[in-house]
Amino acid sequence: MRLATFIDRSRNNEPRFGIVRADRVIDVLAVADVLRRPIPATSVKMALTTGKQTLPVLNELADAADAKGLYVPSAKVKFLPPISDPSKLFCVGKNTKRHREELLANKMLTEIPNEPTAFIKLVDTMSGDGDEVVKPNDITTLDYEPELCYVIGKRAHRVKKSEALDYVSGFTLMNDVSAREVQKREVTSGSRFWTAKNMPGFAPIGPYILTMDEVPDTDDLWVTCDVNGQRRLRSHTSDYLYKIGDVLEHFSRYVVFQPGDLIAMGAPSGVAVGQPNAAELYLKAGDDMVISFEGIMSLRTKIVAEK
Repeated sequence: MRLATFIDRSRNNEPRFGIVRADRVIDVLAVADVLRRPIPATSVKMALTTGKQTLPVLNELADAADAKGLYVPSAKVKFLPPISDPSKLFCVGKNTKRHREELLANKMLTEIPNEPTAFIKLVDTMSGDGDEVVKPNDITTLDYEPELCYVIGKRAHRVKKSEALDYVSGFTLMNDVSAREVQKREVTSGSRFWTAKNMPGFAPIGPYILTMDEVPDTDDLWVTCDVNGQRRLRSHTSDYLYKIGDVLEHFSRYVVFQPGDLIAMGAPSGVAVGQPNAAELYLKAGDDMVISFEGIMSLRTKIVAEK
């Protein structure tokens, strides 16, 4: 199932909860009202965190809506960040061998980790599909990092690796947009690049959440990034050094993950900073950027100049 938070352009700017099927979106609350059925969930977060009984009821509601033509064409909606209020947007860092090499070569890595590492992106940096992200005028090394991002479905504390997937209810795309020159300064100063990754809009996410049954294996996905229609990278999620089981087991020893929290698994290899022609590849105002799980879903971001 594909779950979304969206705005119906034909109605108003009120966020709605929907189920995405092919080229259409089913407005759960509106359909439940028309069909006089109970509302099993009022948000993406609620649908993914209230137990296994919720999704089958939502699916039945979507079937009934489809049968009666009660849906909105996807072209007429604006997708928002699917979960607007996670308690954490938790990001795994340095999680592929080649990306570590890219960081080392550019003096953005001072050690080789022997366990999972992570940092926090602020929740209010999230942006939705098709949103504009402002490139500050003095930033010249704006980079892309398309990532696999998991949704935590229930409170997770002291989780065993073998049981980790029992705590995961879905996944989506997240783009860890990064200002590399600021990141380099912050690594040198020891402040762990808070500013470099937390400027407004620097966490495009979505356009919707896929439940875990949508793909056979989230460790078998191709992640891509295209800028202005040109392929910039193609990387495989099997390249992650630490999988979600490793990450949850390690951090949940002491950190408590709440239902609806988001865990992004780290940058792939092939980002601009690691390329010999990096200066040509860094994002510029006017760039149209699309990250994807190949053959599954895409997330678009427009880079604009600071006014």
